[in-house]
Amino acid sequence: MKYLNGIEDFSKEEIDELIEVSKDISNNMEKYSKKCEGKILATLFFEPSTRTRLSFESAMCSLGGKVIGFSSAQNSSTAKGESLADTIQVVSRYSDIITMRHPNDGAAYVAIQNSKVPIINAGDGGHNHPTQTLLDLLTINKEKGRLDNLTIGLCGDLKYGRTVHSLVVAFSRYKKIKFVLISPKELRMPEYIKKDVMKKNNMEYIETDNLENSIADLDILYMTRIQQERFENKDEFERLKDVYVLNKDKLKNAKQDLSILHPLPRVNEIDVDVDDDPRACYFEQAENGRYMRMAIILKLLSELKKEDKNNNTENAIEINNKCSNHRCVVNTQRGIKSLATVVDKKYKCVYCENEIK
Repeated sequence: MKYLNGIEDFSKEEIDELIEVSKDISNNMEKYSKKCEGKILATLFFEPSTRTRLSFESAMCSLGGKVIGFSSAQNSSTAKGESLADTIQVVSRYSDIITMRHPNDGAAYVAIQNSKVPIINAGDGGHNHPTQTLLDLLTINKEKGRLDNLTIGLCGDLKYGRTVHSLVVAFSRYKKIKFVLISPKELRMPEYIKKDVMKKNNMEYIETDNLENSIADLDILYMTRIQQERFENKDEFERLKDVYVLNKDKLKNAKQDLSILHPLPRVNEIDVDVDDDPRACYFEQAENGRYMRMAIILKLLSELKKEDKNNNTENAIEINNKCSNHRCVVNTQRGIKSLATVVDKKYKCVYCENEIK
């Protein structure tokens, strides 16, 4: 059974196919309006969401299917103490496909291990957000006509920003990609992304804390919100929350064909005076989420009987040491075994990919 936990669960060829299907959907909505008649999508959102949840619901309705679910953990039996595994065991018996957002890193992996139907990861803590990445790739493809030979600036919260983590993994499949990683030192890209993805795939990147000095070289500027909900120290959040604010003045030195993306919601990091700039793509980016998620639902439902070759449980071993990432699902949910794979003679958490010492 196919699922979508991280962007690596789809090959480059599958990603390219999803982009083409999404384009066809956007131009021929009526053609797809009955593709999921009789099917039920369960949307399990343990964290707040506007675009992701509503675009999934819109996607399934546009395909002729129906939607059940909840928009808050407080509206589920989690509030009574039910485990994530039990919730998935039950809901997968009521639905044909599940999309889930959860605050804990690696929660999607737990869901996959306990589900009878395909799982779509709609964001697990600061770990992954593969459907956002796929709609980002669709947007960039529409804007640039290609997914290679690009200089991409990632700006803001690169430490906890699950969207940028997934985006880097996705672009490791494409040629001549250069990343400019723009962040304060406290919010730099995690080492495991730089080591296991960027360095391993010989991807060119530089790290800087200066947006103004970097913007002239960029084909894509991907802005991100400084996420208050990921900070334990509120004083640190207050100090960093407005460190990058994109406005018209800062765009003076940018390329005329720059594409500005943002996964939304924004707070202060992009001034509203940028919205009318033809280089601003973030609202079209949100619209593309509907089409891409329609394509993902169709793909996973069509491959129910196929064996998934990306299940890394087969190579996982149970260890005594627990993951040191306190946001990892193994440290927040009861009854979950501490599982790891061995990479370069080191233990790597199966759930959140953090190194276990």
